Amino acid sequence: MRLFQKAIACAIALIVLLISTPPALAFCGFYVAKADTTLYNQASQVIIARDGERTILTMANDYKGDVKDFALVVPVPVLLQEDQVNVGEPGILERLDNFSAPRLVEYFDSNPCGFPPPRPLQAPAPTSGASRSAGGNAVFEDALGVTVEAKFSVGEYDILILSAKESNGLETWLNQNGYKMPPGASRLLQPYIRDNMKFFVAKVNLEEFEQSEFQSLRPLMIAYESSRFMLPIRLGTANAQSDQDLIVYLLSPDGQIELTNYRTVKVPSNVEIPEFVQKEFAEFYKAMFDTSHQKENKRVAFLEYAWDMSTCDPCSAEPLNREELKKAGVFWLSPGQRNNNVFITRLHVRYSRNTFPEDLRFQETGNRENFQGRYVIRHPYKGEMDCPAGVEYKRSLQQRLEREAITLARLTKWDINDIRRKIELPKVEPRPWWRNIWN
Repeated sequence: MRLFQKAIACAIALIVLLISTPPALAFCGFYVAKADTTLYNQASQVIIARDGERTILTMANDYKGDVKDFALVVPVPVLLQEDQVNVGEPGILERLDNFSAPRLVEYFDSNPCGFPPPRPLQAPAPTSGASRSAGGNAVFEDALGVTVEAKFSVGEYDILILSAKESNGLETWLNQNGYKMPPGASRLLQPYIRDNMKFFVAKVNLEEFEQSEFQSLRPLMIAYESSRFMLPIRLGTANAQSDQDLIVYLLSPDGQIELTNYRTVKVPSNVEIPEFVQKEFAEFYKAMFDTSHQKENKRVAFLEYAWDMSTCDPCSAEPLNREELKKAGVFWLSPGQRNNNVFITRLHVRYSRNTFPEDLRFQETGNRENFQGRYVIRHPYKGEMDCPAGVEYKRSLQQRLEREAITLARLTKWDINDIRRKIELPKVEPRPWWRNIWN
């Protein structure tokens, strides 16, 4: 029903566009394509649902390789207990990705010699743990200064909660216990130990995983209360060979969530680009993001989406329902509450040890301003245009297509001549002088 109502609203907007020619197009449009995480070979995804000092963090595991070699070490601000850890559903990250991904929309020029009926609307289709205790008392490793604060199993994971006195001892302990740490990890572990943080350590329980019906590792979710609103990323740079892409979905009851220790820049948006990009949207977005990343010296986070999750414009996927929001970690919705009251901020961070030397630190705000990475193609009218306005339309179209070519070259650094060769320029034939009299 929501999509039908949305289609009606867009139809009204389209009629307005047909009877006027504003230089800038409003939202709506017909959704065509999206720039989701499948554009990147490896893109880590994290969901952070935060209200006050309460947080549920969901970490997606995109691990590729033999699951027996999988190990996860995450600094956490508090000592976690077994019932604070859960196994999530992989599909919820895909839903958030589809809902918030930058999108391509299309409009259709009207006949300059008359007003044909609007193009039929096509609404986008909707996109579609038990835990067991494995130990109890803390075990103190005197020689290395490591304490096993808790030990338990959740789903297909064996979990340890560690504290440590010094980083060299923790690195040695992890390596001795089968957690393959890259060389130099102790230097990255040291600040967390100094801040009295704990370490959430996970390995795969092979027997449990083989008995399950899952083909890949499911996300891990942790719930905790802390004044620290941060996401540790430094450990992920220890053995990285190149820049890493991270997509963070931040969910709040109030509004946008911002970084406090790095600048946040909106991705270029609301620009008109040539028609042929419809078939090359993935290549376009990757090139545009690369160009923007270089322009900002690789030291900013990019805002790709900020929106009230009860609506969308245009919809690249249905808004998440209450049950899906719960699976994403949203915990503040009361049973009788009519509105979802969830605001999503999607940040795209491409980072390395040199460009992002600090962990990400956030703050909640009351800013509910909507934003989306949105790119527009306008299909030229290609029917008969036997009127003076048609000749003028073709002339103005040539100028518009050249502007679109220049915009595309600026955003992507693609060769302007290659772009021009892909654009279908209209043929402007002189109108016989006598037609101005007879017609």
